[in-house]
Amino acid sequence: MPFEIGPDVLYKHSEPEQSESVLGIGKMIRESRRRSGMSQQELALVSGTSRTYISRIENNRSDIELGTLQKIIETGLGKKLEIKII
Repeated sequence: MPFEIGPDVLYKHSEPEQSESVLGIGKMIRESRRRSGMSQQELALVSGTSRTYISRIENNRSDIELGTLQKIIETGLGKKLEIKII
């Protein structure tokens, strides 16, 4: 008789995948923000998010949607977002 695990049990016992590229996004945002002389609050106001959300992203404690990432990078930091699949 096969043993089946429900998705709720599997989710409860799984850990989120954190690849180096995901972990690097928060660090890149923090470094770019600091080089620009901006506080987390200033970046949040310009990019339409909250300071808490910026902090969570920079500390890899929150997922980020692509549209939000683009807004933070391009509107908030004045940089260009480029994504490559290699």
